[in-house]
Amino acid sequence: MDVRIQSLHFEVSEKLTEFINKKAERLAHRYPSITTVEATLKVVKPETAMNKEVVLLAVTPQTTAAATKTADSFEEAVDLALEAIERQLEKHKDSK
Repeated sequence: MDVRIQSLHFEVSEKLTEFINKKAERLAHRYPSITTVEATLKVVKPETAMNKEVVLLAVTPQTTAAATKTADSFEEAVDLALEAIERQLEKHKDSK
């Protein structure tokens, strides 16, 4: 599985990169058909609470699940986006 992390206008810390990779591996373990996970991180202006935005894509041969979430921290936004993607993948799996 390929994990791609892109940040817009800031440098991603090693700790955040490890966090995203760990969460992506856990998702891939649950859904082995995932080939790619893409995370795009952005700080929304103005600098206030709830200004960290994450766009997450999980690509499988059958479908692409996407979620955009905003939160106080990138970790929280990644968790929320992963929950949304899991629900989408579960619905796709059930509809087969």
